[in-house]
Amino acid sequence: MDTNKVDLNLLVALDALLAERNVTRAARRLGLSQPALSAQLARLRDLFGDPLFLPAQRGVTPTARAIELEAPVRRALDQVQEVLARGRGFDPATADLTVAIACSDYVQLAVIAPLVLDLRVSAPKLRIAIRQLDGNLLGQQMEAGVIDLALMTPSTAPPALRTRRLFHERYVTIARRRHPQAKGKLTLDDFTALEHVVVSPRGGGLSGPVDTALGKLGRQRHIAVSTASFLFVLELIARSDLIATMPERLVRERAERLQVLEPPLPVEGFAIGLVWHERTHRHPAHRWVRERVRTLCGE
Repeated sequence: MDTNKVDLNLLVALDALLAERNVTRAARRLGLSQPALSAQLARLRDLFGDPLFLPAQRGVTPTARAIELEAPVRRALDQVQEVLARGRGFDPATADLTVAIACSDYVQLAVIAPLVLDLRVSAPKLRIAIRQLDGNLLGQQMEAGVIDLALMTPSTAPPALRTRRLFHERYVTIARRRHPQAKGKLTLDDFTALEHVVVSPRGGGLSGPVDTALGKLGRQRHIAVSTASFLFVLELIARSDLIATMPERLVRERAERLQVLEPPLPVEGFAIGLVWHERTHRHPAHRWVRERVRTLCGE
């Protein structure tokens, strides 16, 4: 390979294609036209002596050589970005980069939405790309640069990743304001007699921490609906006599049509923390974003 032919923009294009697996989306991510990106792909194929990407039903499939290049190219671009950031000093007001964050539906509502609103003022050129959290793939995705930061239960993170606790979440029970059986409090008998909505991250699950707590007392509840969406639960509870037990931060600022009640039994909460890879540990922009999240989540 003639290194004199290497153009940093080609590596940026390769990184985007590896992340998106789609020429149209990669071009949009880079702010290029599709023909311009196709021309860069042709140069990349000549540079590496490999097709790199093959047509697929919904985009392109990377060749073995492209997959082999994914992690080192991501590391190289991270190092270049870090050198440039150190050379000019990091200024959030002018920082122009994308931070990919993996998290659940709950974290998107409780943490990422306030973060995005804060960044529109403090770092208006910084973009947040929200991705689905998959704990089984997280380590690999972070190493490859597909994901920069995850918000999740720290104890479930891959051991090779760095973690920092943000806050401990507790559960509250919600019902509509004029619910005939829920008037400021619920007895355990009322709680088990009413119909419940439960959130299952993958959808369809019919048990959770509440059921574990009830089982210790030899009790059961009636679950009428299981869903993967927290937003759906809030709307459904406000318009029916169903009740739900939800993370408190999720309903803290969304309770105008709801009663927020203490569950009639102890329900174990959970921790939320930051999870990141060593490759972004010292990067000034990523360090700043992590600190902003910590500040916004201050208990």
